This record gives sequence, C-alpha cells and structure tokens, in this order.
Amino acid sequence: MNITIRKAERKDCKRLLELVRELAAYEKAPNEVTVTLEHFEESGFGENPVWWGFVAEEENFILGFALYYIRYSTWKGQRMYLEDIVVTESARGKGIGKLLFDALIEEAKEKKFKGIVWQVLEWNEPAINFYKKYDAKLDLEWVNCSIDLS
Repeated sequence: MNITIRKAERKDCKRLLELVRELAAYEKAPNEVTVTLEHFEESGFGENPVWWGFVAEEENFILGFALYYIRYSTWKGQRMYLEDIVVTESARGKGIGKLLFDALIEEAKEKKFKGIVWQVLEWNEPAINFYKKYDAKLDLEWVNCSIDLS
C-alpha cells in the first residue's frame, strides 16, 4: 500500500462528502448530513475558509481524510479542533488513520496551536483505542450542547 498524505483541495470535496456520509452511517445517523457540496466547498476554499484538512490517497483515490478548524479557548488560546477523521471501511487497520493524525499533530505544531481537541462517541471503541495510543485525555465530565438554526 503506497499512501500519500497531502492537504485537501477544492477538487476533493465531492469525495470527502462521500466519506462524511459513510461516517454518518457508521455513527447511526445517516440522515443528519445536510450540508450541500457548494456550502462545503465554499467553507473550505472560498474567500474566508473556516476549515482545513488532509487527505490520504492511493493511486489518486482518497481513502480517508482529517478535517479541522481553529477553536479559541479563553484558558488555552488557539487550539486545533478535529472535526472528523475518517478512513473508508475497506482501508481501516492499515495505518492510514495514524498517518493522518500525525499530519494533524505536525500542522498544529507548525501553526503553534496549544493543543488538539475533538469528540468521540462513547461506544466507538476502535476510535477510543486509537486515540489512547496517543495518550489522549478522555473527558467524561462535559456535556455536549447545541442549538440548530434553520
């Protein structure tokens, strides 16, 4: 397997959304993905991008990606917020997630972020075990909150 990690580009967005939908199905929420391709592209590659990412590809086919944005903590300063890291099911267990996560860590260091934060579903043991390899702290104290505006 010859995997290349590179920064995401606008042309990747269609495939990234396919992987987002695959993740949503895995997380038992297939109908929750409502973002359009146009909005996704504009948000990452428009005049004022709000997300950045890396893709993992083999022979010009994207097998996985990691997408992040900048979160500001009044206690810690700028931190990378990992929104999603996804490897297509058929390519899992081959080290692609590690390559993507290592690229995120390097990016965070280069941009002088004070850390990386993310969420993981409590039942997603494969993901939790992956993050534990990085000595990640799992915080069970905070409750997720959101408001949907439409």
